[in-house]
Amino acid sequence: MIEWSSDQRDLRDGLTPWFEKFGDDHFRYDKQAEFPRVPWDAVARSGLLRLPFGEEWGGLGQSLLTTMYVLEGLGHGCRNGGLNFSVTTHMVSTGVSLQRFGSAELKRRHLPGVCEGTTIGAHAISEPGSGSDAMNMRTTAVADGDHFVLNGSKTFVSNGPVADLIVVYAKTDPTAGPLGVTAFLVERDTPGLTVGNPIEKMGLKASPLCELYFDDCRVPKANVIGRVGTGFLVLDHVMKWEILCSFIVGTGEMQRRLESCIAYAGERTAFGQPIGGFQSVANRIVDMKIGLETSRKWLYDTAQKVTTGQKVTVDLATAKLIASRAALESALSAVQIFGGNGYMAEYGLEQELRGAVAGTIYSGTTEVQYSRIASMLGL
Repeated sequence: MIEWSSDQRDLRDGLTPWFEKFGDDHFRYDKQAEFPRVPWDAVARSGLLRLPFGEEWGGLGQSLLTTMYVLEGLGHGCRNGGLNFSVTTHMVSTGVSLQRFGSAELKRRHLPGVCEGTTIGAHAISEPGSGSDAMNMRTTAVADGDHFVLNGSKTFVSNGPVADLIVVYAKTDPTAGPLGVTAFLVERDTPGLTVGNPIEKMGLKASPLCELYFDDCRVPKANVIGRVGTGFLVLDHVMKWEILCSFIVGTGEMQRRLESCIAYAGERTAFGQPIGGFQSVANRIVDMKIGLETSRKWLYDTAQKVTTGQKVTVDLATAKLIASRAALESALSAVQIFGGNGYMAEYGLEQELRGAVAGTIYSGTTEVQYSRIASMLGL
């Protein structure tokens, strides 16, 4: 396991007092499926969004591992899972792609706002007929003078209803396979872009999503992220960061649930003894601990490989499978350990269970991860 330096620990400890504040009114935001604008402003003031970005754009210049370490603390401290998801979507899907692949001009214009949180980012990959099958996207981008003209639609766009900047993936050459996809930075007020209404969903309700529609949407060629035809290179980089950052937040949430269950199992009595004395309850808590530590190790070990440029296709898929499954099992166990109280909304555990289900779907479904690992094994 990684030994964190005093500087890394000080950075996380300095932000820890903010994390609980970010979760203020999380019941209300979830119930109303409302983007938590006031907590978002607090996130922006805290400097959390600046973590992985260069100092020249107002960032803190932190590494992937340090960013993950702090985000694990966010998951532990903030009860608003939707807000946590919006934070990682904004930071990674828009900011990281811009920093790694954007032109100097795109960085100059947009990264300061990403760091400050004054602009909110999203990315648009999935389509109504393809979902995780990104190669089957139908949104097209056709060159026309100094612009590309985008036509098509995207769905399940996290942060879409509130986003100012959207990274959109579209086919610039439908015959070129992976080399025929390009990433574009599209601003919200671009003519031809229509932002659909928020889509009601099961969990993570404070992180709104919607459909986007592109009808002869003219995007300047200067807004291409990377080069024409390198969209899957951009997406591959972003997905590494997205999985590692999103699920390390989930690891922090698992740590908090474990602590809550241990405390509850020691306080709640039944049949004349604390329920933690019953093997069935104790076993659930032990399994929660094993799932937590296994997820943490796989995520950080994979991140270390990413930073040293190693191939991580199998590691990343395995880490996502382990972490998403452990988070779901942890949430289910917490509800069961708390019994009737766990089923009641006031404890927040049913909210966390609904959010944990999403982890088996976003960033590539569980089934896609199994298929990816199987293919790398030659099956």
